[in-house]
Amino acid sequence: MGMELQTVGWFEVPVLDMTRAVKFYNAVFKIDIKVEQFGPTAMGWFPFPQSQNASGASGSLIHNPDHYKPSDQGALVYFNSRSGNLSDELGRIEDAGGVVLKSKTQISEEHGYMALFKDSEGNRVALHSPK
Repeated sequence: MGMELQTVGWFEVPVLDMTRAVKFYNAVFKIDIKVEQFGPTAMGWFPFPQSQNASGASGSLIHNPDHYKPSDQGALVYFNSRSGNLSDELGRIEDAGGVVLKSKTQISEEHGYMALFKDSEGNRVALHSPK
């Protein structure tokens, strides 16, 4: 029948200022977001491993003021901690221009930990880690 697909294909995080948002997410996650322009829309792609063992969904920052507006009341995107302990990323949020909304909190022993923050653009976003 074909390839089994994950439920989530990708996500887009609305931004008001692509340069500021790229700087914020690069600092928090220690990554290198690549920005591409598609007509009036700019997209900053989060790195995604091409390995068959990779899990999760890929996504991007997106700037197009006519169609996207940052929000702290909409869908909630959970970013995986790249180090395995979300305290690492959480500790970089305020220096990068964000605000911690909920400190590291255990979900359960089997599901690990989560935290909430507001990014440089005003989006409410979450972190997840097993430890």
